[in-house]
Amino acid sequence: MILPIIIAGGTGSRLWPLSRELYPKQFLKVVGDESLLLQTFNRLEGLAEQEPLVICNEEHRFIVAEQIRFGGFKHSQIILEPVGRNTGPAIALAALEALKQTEDSDADPILLVLAADHFIEDQEVFHESVRQAVTHAEKDKLVTFGIVPTSPEIGFGYIKRGTFISETAFQVDSFVEKPDLDTAQDYLDSGEYYWNSGMFMFKASRYLAELKKHNPAILEACEKAMGNTQADLDFIRVDKEAFEACPSDSIDYAVMEPACSSNDSNNLVVVPMDAGWSDVGSWSALWDVSEKDAQNNVHKGDVLTVNSNNNYVYSENKLIATVGVSNLVVVETKDALLVAEKSQVQDVKNIVQQLKEAGRSEYKIHREVYRPWGKYDSIDFGKRDQVKRITVNPGQKLSIQKHHHRAEHWIVVSGTASVTNGDEVILVTEDQSTYIPLGTIHALENPGKIPLEMIEVQTGSYLGEDDIVRFEDRYGRA
Repeated sequence: MILPIIIAGGTGSRLWPLSRELYPKQFLKVVGDESLLLQTFNRLEGLAEQEPLVICNEEHRFIVAEQIRFGGFKHSQIILEPVGRNTGPAIALAALEALKQTEDSDADPILLVLAADHFIEDQEVFHESVRQAVTHAEKDKLVTFGIVPTSPEIGFGYIKRGTFISETAFQVDSFVEKPDLDTAQDYLDSGEYYWNSGMFMFKASRYLAELKKHNPAILEACEKAMGNTQADLDFIRVDKEAFEACPSDSIDYAVMEPACSSNDSNNLVVVPMDAGWSDVGSWSALWDVSEKDAQNNVHKGDVLTVNSNNNYVYSENKLIATVGVSNLVVVETKDALLVAEKSQVQDVKNIVQQLKEAGRSEYKIHREVYRPWGKYDSIDFGKRDQVKRITVNPGQKLSIQKHHHRAEHWIVVSGTASVTNGDEVILVTEDQSTYIPLGTIHALENPGKIPLEMIEVQTGSYLGEDDIVRFEDRYGRA
């Protein structure tokens, strides 16, 4: 019985400015017409007996739930991490929940651990690799998927294969850290090394047993966190204090490498996979897997080019024109512009760090921000005023709230708004407006069947998003 575990964490730094801390790359449509998260769900069609269990950061919960709903998929649960503690603890939470779900049947689910932000071109090869891995996981082996390398990559860890098991599996000899270029070329030439994909398969109980052996502090913290959970809509909230006390470590450092170094190393299996895999870990990696024109350019959005080649150009808003340039990454969003040499894009994270240190918002959120009820776009700022374009999805309602430092003017562009303004409830339709005085309890709802589009003008001494006192909220934010 395969239970897919989809890990949907991430900080959104490597594909900045398109990805942000509150909107990392798994939610982006960077390859194809679906987000990487939905592609991961699609990849599981016809493969697993159970609906996937998803693990994500608490701040991403509504984006995850909405994308899954929009894609028409189902899940068994969505576990919320109050803080990031890397993949080792995340998988432990999933393993504990998997055993809890099956405790009445004494089943021991086989966990297929996948990252939500990977791209795999050949789904049939992926399915076949998973089927091969099942035969070893059923024998209590810890299985990792090794990507057949196509180039001497220095940005990946490697797995060295050991004793031959079958045409499709080997024992793991060792895990190797990211090499320099010469060493990576040697690995490629030898044919004995694979890229470490970060995808795994094992029984839930087997993973927990190995974690207890090599990192008992992680297991203890996760057991405490899962021992005091709370249900919230589609989500499972773990105990925040217990999980914050958990050590932060990847599955590689917490379990796989210690197991490989122990006397139990023959229980580690690597299944080679040659399926057009990419972790989409940089703009250059995205250029690699994207469809190119005759000049090897990748263009997204409104782009014109003359005598330019080998570029990745992404326009969200504006016309971008390139003349006589090569090997560049140019990415434009509503609030930022990135221009980088394609071979230097690994250093984009340094820009993100500078933004953090300067206390700027561009590392964390887009100008356009998604909420469980819809989205808003902050289109203009002043010292005492702010203008937003707000979209409320059909049937959705913002929280009943008030503000201490600002008043709001609402103009309906299209659709119908049901507005609670103090003790009064009114309908505001297209080309009509209303005014919410400072300190007044109010709410906004879309009772119609089409999106509500409106303009909000805020005026006051403080316009921050934290000037909200919520009294009632259907999304659990009050």
